[in-house]
Amino acid sequence: MYITDLNGCLIEVTDLDEAIRITADYKEYRHKDKSFSEFDKRQKAYWTDMYEKLKAIKEQVTTH
Repeated sequence: MYITDLNGCLIEVTDLDEAIRITADYKEYRHKDKSFSEFDKRQKAYWTDMYEKLKAIKEQVTTH
C-alpha cells in the first residue's frame, strides 16, 4: 500500500504494524541541543502526520 507524506511524496508501506511502531518512536525524538528546536518541530509534525495516517489505515483494515 502507499500513503502520501506531508511533502506530497508517495511512500510504500509493506508492513503496516512495523510502520506504525517506527513512526510512533520517531515522532518522539528530540535533540538535546536546543538549536535544533525548529528542525525538531518540523520532524515531529512530519512523523505525527505519518503515524496518524497509518493508524487510520489500520483502523479501516480491522473494521472491514
